[in-house]
Amino acid sequence: MISLDDIIKARRRIRDSLPPTPCARAAQLSRQLGCELFIKCENLQMTGSFKVRGALARILQLTEAERAAGVIAASAGNHAQGVAWAAQKFGVPATIVMPETAPLAKIRGTAAFGADIVLAGTGYDAAYARAVELQRDSGATFIHAFDDPAVMAGQGSAGLEIIEQLGDFDLVLVPVGGGGLAGGIATVIKQTRPGVQVIGVQSARVPSMQASLAAGAPTPVPPAATLADGIAVARVGMHTYPQAAAWLDGIVTVDEESIARAILTLLEQEKLLAEGAGAVGIAALLDGVVGDPAGKRIVAVVSGGNIDPIELAKIVERGLERDGRLAHLRVVVADRPGSIAEVAGLVARERANILQISQRRDAAEVGLREAELDLTLETRGLDHVTGIVQALRDGGFRVR
Repeated sequence: MISLDDIIKARRRIRDSLPPTPCARAAQLSRQLGCELFIKCENLQMTGSFKVRGALARILQLTEAERAAGVIAASAGNHAQGVAWAAQKFGVPATIVMPETAPLAKIRGTAAFGADIVLAGTGYDAAYARAVELQRDSGATFIHAFDDPAVMAGQGSAGLEIIEQLGDFDLVLVPVGGGGLAGGIATVIKQTRPGVQVIGVQSARVPSMQASLAAGAPTPVPPAATLADGIAVARVGMHTYPQAAAWLDGIVTVDEESIARAILTLLEQEKLLAEGAGAVGIAALLDGVVGDPAGKRIVAVVSGGNIDPIELAKIVERGLERDGRLAHLRVVVADRPGSIAEVAGLVARERANILQISQRRDAAEVGLREAELDLTLETRGLDHVTGIVQALRDGGFRVR
């Protein structure tokens, strides 16, 4: 296990290359939740994620011979970019093995730092197995994404910054995948602020740390696809497990809908871009799975912001649909001149905006002298949608 002193030393090594990230007050969410919420913005790191802390701390401990032989790592994306950036900065050759399913934004980000990329398997564990094979053949130093004391110590440096930036607080929420970040931060917080709760948050689809703590030993869970791909680790580490078991106060999980809502909430209300793994702490707060936040000073670690733009667009659209601010209606009209204009006029009188409209005459649900309109509307919410539908029906139109 790593000590508080190990983390302090790692912080000294990396601080000249990595300035502290902000721990900013989330004004809108604080009002909504009735607490003082602060966000540790690791999404604003050099590579868009906290992972660069551990990667840099490990690379700075390489011998000259090890630097010459290069490094290799396995990652779904964030550790990949951290290793690639740190290796490039110090002239170390780097090979990164990533899952074939890794988000394109993370693959491109890693390539931009000059690393050689190998795609293997459909998840982290398959990529890890391939990286181990390549390491044996090449003699490069393997830099684990979390299960390495030097990496854990570097990641834990975020906890030291939180204490320096805030002083007093009641609760820290940390995303948990392999457990390096959570174990490192919990070590710092619990040894310097023993009264503060430190809660880990996982995707309900891949709750490996929760299962391990319940079993009393590292316990694998089935791999699964999740929006929180950065923490979709099926088995926690042999180093990270005892660290988390010793210092974390508990683990909670959040589902996919909650993660998507948290991403949209951070983007819309706090103007922060978070990936799924980074948003799980906010999801836990919005879901109420960590108790009543009212009156507390809370820190949520947003661990990364490397989200694929296409995935983000889907999340935004789905969130708007769920809130009723984006509505899809099908309206059956008479197949005659002026019908579309009548529908558009009714929608305009209800103060909604038509984003898209198309017409079909071959739909099974319409008669020979009818047509079906597909409308995509921008609205003020679910009540507004209900009013629009009623106005169309009052005007003699069939609406779905």
